[in-house]
Amino acid sequence: MAPLRRLLLLLLLVLAVLLLPPPAAPAPAPVRRPDWAACRILSRELSRLLAAVKEPPSALDGMQLLEEPQNWPPRIRCSDACDPLALETNNTRCLHRIRQALQHYRDLLGSDIFRDQPQPQLETTMEQLLRHVQEGHGRAPRHHLPPTQVWQHQLHRHLALRRLRSFAAVIGRVFNHSAR
Repeated sequence: MAPLRRLLLLLLLVLAVLLLPPPAAPAPAPVRRPDWAACRILSRELSRLLAAVKEPPSALDGMQLLEEPQNWPPRIRCSDACDPLALETNNTRCLHRIRQALQHYRDLLGSDIFRDQPQPQLETTMEQLLRHVQEGHGRAPRHHLPPTQVWQHQLHRHLALRRLRSFAAVIGRVFNHSAR
């Protein structure tokens, strides 16, 4: 009778194991999101600082480069999903593009075209904003951009600041929407 009892206990154990629900899968690591409120404040500060940058009277306003430099910052495009509807569902692509552009503008501000007109406050604010947007992505290395001809510095600086102002307006909208 003892072997029958063991067999019955073994059978009950097997049934219990088969009928128990499987153990819950471990919860995925939480995705770290940027501090939207801090990003909104910093993007406003970036816009304020850009408005305060003094440039010589602009004979350069109508000038365009025939060919854009290879080291020019990326632009936010419609396909980057930075519009309010896309931000509600998935902001990964938009944040990636913002991070990429912030890194590039940071590197551009540290390049030779700003050597004779450095913008330390602008660089600091951009670095702080980049740190907030980098959440969970590690620290972005600085890239040294190839030098440009001295005679090109003023035009490149003017165009870079104009594009940076436009970029700051776009990210200001993104961060303002996301911080709500």
